[in-house]
Amino acid sequence: MAAPNTMTHPTSDKATHRLRLNPEELLSSFLAVRSCTSSLVAPLTAEDMMVQSLPEASPAKWHLAHTSWFYESFVLSPFVDGYRVYDPDFRWLFNSYYQSFSAFPDKQLRASFSRPSLEQIAAYRSHVEQAIAEHPAHILQRPEAADRLLLGMHHEQQHQELILTDILHAFASNPLHPSYLRMEQLATAATSAPEFRTYAGGLVETGAGDGFSFDLERPRHRVWLEPFRLANRLITHQEYVAFIEDGGYQRPELWLSDGWHHVQQQGWTAPLYWRREDGIWKVMTLRGEWPLETLASRPVCHVSYYEADAFARWMGMRLPTEAEWEHVAGSLPVEGNLLERRTFLPEAADTSAMAQLFGDCWEWTASAYLPYPGFQPLGGTLGEYNGKFMSGKMVLRGGSMATPASHIRASYRNFFVPETRWQFSGIRLAESVAR
Repeated sequence: MAAPNTMTHPTSDKATHRLRLNPEELLSSFLAVRSCTSSLVAPLTAEDMMVQSLPEASPAKWHLAHTSWFYESFVLSPFVDGYRVYDPDFRWLFNSYYQSFSAFPDKQLRASFSRPSLEQIAAYRSHVEQAIAEHPAHILQRPEAADRLLLGMHHEQQHQELILTDILHAFASNPLHPSYLRMEQLATAATSAPEFRTYAGGLVETGAGDGFSFDLERPRHRVWLEPFRLANRLITHQEYVAFIEDGGYQRPELWLSDGWHHVQQQGWTAPLYWRREDGIWKVMTLRGEWPLETLASRPVCHVSYYEADAFARWMGMRLPTEAEWEHVAGSLPVEGNLLERRTFLPEAADTSAMAQLFGDCWEWTASAYLPYPGFQPLGGTLGEYNGKFMSGKMVLRGGSMATPASHIRASYRNFFVPETRWQFSGIRLAESVAR
């Protein structure tokens, strides 16, 4: 397996968010990202990389091609004189959703792309990497090209996590329940009840500051917070079992109306990847399927926003807003069970301090995904990257055990429709403090 991603956080101009790297640092960061992607697909067979087990997911082979397409389409073709496009058909075949760039096939058809072959996709990746490697100084001399290359690197890191979420769903859908990486034994640990820290609130700043950020994290702005309390860790499997055993999935009073509709329509009785066999809950993970009791102290994962909200309501609490979450996380270092650890499993909290804010599981917040005051999307086609999705989605914060450490930060906003369960998403509780 290749070395884990070691991309650094380059500094940038506060107004333009542009790189301050020399060509060697730029190339090193780029190649580290590419190496990480290659290492993540190394355990997979060619057949594994063709599977698309739900419409929201994509085959691993497609992820490999699409991330290369991004660099070719937005960095190499417009900014590197004499660049030779690898294959003109790839321009539209591996476009994801950029309507103003080109037409593209229906997303649900990606598993039918038996051609181009995996060997051709590997050659495409090498072609793009070689072109970047030959022109780092040229790219840095053109600020917009440097901005786009950095965006492409973070875009590829997003797809690194998607490779893992998508292959887990594929393996969980397979009746053989194969594992991404097998683990013969799994350590268990005891976890004490969650503790709550009190925060005074007041007028606080939120949003991205210096360094790279996506447009949806900007501009930095002020938000008023009422006093609140936040749990020091994520909710565990064992704690979620108590919700199930108390009839949580049969009690409409705990659920938002649309959430209850999904419970009824989809037949939800537990988080995704849980199944009951001979009276015992089993949970599918990237490390194989395990009895729930083995995972009891680890954070519950693969719950929807609706399930997270219902659990919080059952506890007499609520989910934090994204501003509350960022106010707490912004004062802490970015460290935790992230991709570099290669655990491929959420881990139990082993401290009474504020823990698991970064890594382990994405945390659903009570905040709808909407633009910040003064939000300005990127210009041109790249303006479609985030802005056009600001409707009908909820914000998640903090990253997961599949998120690279150099990719996550306190201001990072992830977003999905509230019924999403195939992502590595968990629960942290909050409550308001009476004045």
